[in-house]
Amino acid sequence: MIVTRFAPSPTGRLHLGHAYSALFAWHKARDAGGNFLLRIEDIDRARCREAFVAGIEEDLRWLGIDWDGDVRRQSEHFPDYRAALDRLEAQGLIYPCFCTRADIARAASAPHGAEAIYPGTCRDLGPDERRRRIEAGATYALRLDVERAFDRTGPLDWVDEGLGTVEANPLALGDVVLARKDTPASYHLAVTVDDAIQSVTLVTRARDLFLATHIHRLLQALLDLPVPHWHHHKLLTDEEGKRFAKRDRAMTLAEMRAAGTTPNEVRALAGL
Repeated sequence: MIVTRFAPSPTGRLHLGHAYSALFAWHKARDAGGNFLLRIEDIDRARCREAFVAGIEEDLRWLGIDWDGDVRRQSEHFPDYRAALDRLEAQGLIYPCFCTRADIARAASAPHGAEAIYPGTCRDLGPDERRRRIEAGATYALRLDVERAFDRTGPLDWVDEGLGTVEANPLALGDVVLARKDTPASYHLAVTVDDAIQSVTLVTRARDLFLATHIHRLLQALLDLPVPHWHHHKLLTDEEGKRFAKRDRAMTLAEMRAAGTTPNEVRALAGL
C-alpha cells in the first residue's frame, strides 16, 4: 500500500507552495487507496511555535485534506535520532566539526546563491584535539564522513517516479551535518529515520531537495532502513518566477482565506 506524507516545520503559517506540496502528496495517496500522513518537523525549538502547529492543521482541513493516524512530532522522538547517531558513531563515520558558517564560506567556494560545500577542515583532527575543544565548551556540529561512508556501502541507486533509476552521488553535498551540540538531529537524519519508522513508501517533495535525496539514500544503506520511491515535484512560483517562501513573507493561506479566497480557488491556483 502506498504511504505518503506532508512534513512542514511550524515556523510560520502555510502558503500556496505548501498547499501544492500537501495536495500533491495527498492525491498520490488517496488516488491509489493509500495512506497520507502528517508529520510536524519541530526539532528547532527556538523557531517552532505551537500556534503554527494548530495553524497547519487548520489550513489543511480548510483545503479538504485529511490524514491517517496520529500526527508525528519530531520533538517527541529524540531517542530515535540518538539511536541512529549511535549506530553511525559505532561505525566510525561521525566526527565533531567546530567550524562556523563564516569559516566554511572562507574555506570553500560555491556558486552565487548556493550553500558552500564543507571542505573537511575538522575531519582529520586527532581525538585529543577534539576532546580538548569539547571539554572547553566549544560549539560543534556532528558531521557524516560521506566519503568513508560511501566507500563502506558501495554504489547505490534510488527510484524517482519522474526520472527512473538514479545513481546516488552523496559526495555532491560533502560532509553534511547530522546533529549539533544543542540539536539532536538535522533535517537529513530526522527525515530519513522518520520516513522509515512511519513506513513511508513514496516521498514527495520539491525539486530543490533533489540533492538531499542522495544523502538520504546513503543513510538508509548505513542504517539498514527500507528504501522508498521518491517524486520530486515542481516548485510553485509567483508571477515573477520566484518560489513561495516564508522568509519572503509569501501570502499565507490564512490571509488568502481572510480575503475571501475559497479552497477550490486555492486548488486551482496550485493546479491541483
